[in-house]
Amino acid sequence: MKSLIIILTLLTTSLYSEAKIYFGLDYGKFNEDFSNIAAKSSSESVRLKLGYGIRENYSIEFALEALDNDSKIFSNNDGEKYALNIALVKTFDFDIYVLPFIKLGFGAGYMDVNRELQSKLNFGSFNAEVGTYIPINEYLDFEIAYNYKDLSYEAVDTIAYELKYKSNVDTFYFGFNIRY
Repeated sequence: MKSLIIILTLLTTSLYSEAKIYFGLDYGKFNEDFSNIAAKSSSESVRLKLGYGIRENYSIEFALEALDNDSKIFSNNDGEKYALNIALVKTFDFDIYVLPFIKLGFGAGYMDVNRELQSKLNFGSFNAEVGTYIPINEYLDFEIAYNYKDLSYEAVDTIAYELKYKSNVDTFYFGFNIRY
């Protein structure tokens, strides 16, 4: 029993010693299509990430995202969108130079609107992403990815009734990660 506890302790310690914290910055272009109205939006996106895990296996990632929203869909002057996302990342190591990955997660955010009854509009999202890491060394890698978001907005109050909007956002990212 004593030897089993020692072996489990050593295995746990070795697993945590391989895990790394990483910071990243991504830049992307997005297209947003609404499902219940004839409207589209496209612009730029920036994402600041913090993650923990093993680059060649699993990790968890938190991302703070700012989407430049040059549209007049919700009001005469829609503001930028800000979101906080969390995702589980699974990387596949096929012993080739690149490391393909899949990210699944969810997020929540808000955007400023200029409406009579609302100044802020909240939204939630389901996120799915595929891409690849391009390792430069143990501490630095580049990332190329495609991100899909299914967004649901809070109801927009038009005095007579409330409208609920849903959209799909497609984003192509390029970025880098620094691992510690």
